[in-house]
Amino acid sequence: MNYFLPVLISFLIVRIMGPFVIPALTKLKASQTERNIMESHVQKTGTPTMGGVMILTSLVVTTLIFCHNDHRMIAVMLLAAGFGVIGFLDDYLKVVKRRSDGLLPWQKMLMQIVLTTAFLIYMIKFSGVPMTLMVPFMNGRTIDIGFLAYPVLYLAVIGTVNGTNFTDGIDGQSSTVTIIVCAFFALAAIKLGTGTETVSLIMAGALLGFLQFNCYPAKVFMGDTGSLMLGGYVSGIAYIMQMPLFIILVGLIYLVEVLSVMIQVSYFKISHGKRIFKMAPIHHHFELSGWSEVKVVTVFATVTLLLSLLSLAGL
Repeated sequence: MNYFLPVLISFLIVRIMGPFVIPALTKLKASQTERNIMESHVQKTGTPTMGGVMILTSLVVTTLIFCHNDHRMIAVMLLAAGFGVIGFLDDYLKVVKRRSDGLLPWQKMLMQIVLTTAFLIYMIKFSGVPMTLMVPFMNGRTIDIGFLAYPVLYLAVIGTVNGTNFTDGIDGQSSTVTIIVCAFFALAAIKLGTGTETVSLIMAGALLGFLQFNCYPAKVFMGDTGSLMLGGYVSGIAYIMQMPLFIILVGLIYLVEVLSVMIQVSYFKISHGKRIFKMAPIHHHFELSGWSEVKVVTVFATVTLLLSLLSLAGL
């Protein structure tokens, strides 16, 4: 199989769309409003967001070209696209309709639950993939956790989606980290012979194209359109490959980001106003500690790369 062509096509779609989509988003006034206290982020105000539509378009088109006969990869694409649509609605209400909160929390959670339920039904009824979980460093051994597999799927999918959402807060961070995660799942698919590497290669290509516009200083942000979509991809491909437990390793940055928010909010309430981190998600804590955005992205990407290599050894 030609592994390069899906990467190239998805990359080119985003690169070609960029010069047209970014000015259109600017004209639409789909711009980022920074409510961050950091001076370094004030200059980001006005940068167009919702750039995730380019990644979403590339993912859908390229997957239909290369994977139209593989329902497993189509399912991963649909899960990612579904979360991307939820993110798009949230972005549109916030930045175009100027509704500061976008979708209400219960609306967003209900949509995520409905979409995750649809994916669960697919996994049980149509995927042909057992709900057993591959255990890292156990030579491919899987475990069957019975009925618990269903609530675990909800936790894994929705948790990963919100983790990728919190990771998107610094120029190029979510794109860079997830490119490495894509590479891991592509290499794991090749090594295990699952035949599911193409959708990961496509997502990696799309993100490489988007990174040209999103690296520091960013010309466009992916918004919730992109960040939620990435979580849908990561959780979807992990389940199709029976590897959700590996998300804890290769997606550790996602987990740390969402945990930092939960810890900060909980401690703030318990301590009546005190904070553990200077700001959450945790990448902002490092910024306020003197790290540049480029340094944060580099460190987080390096951690993800090392954990991905460790996870490949643990297959």
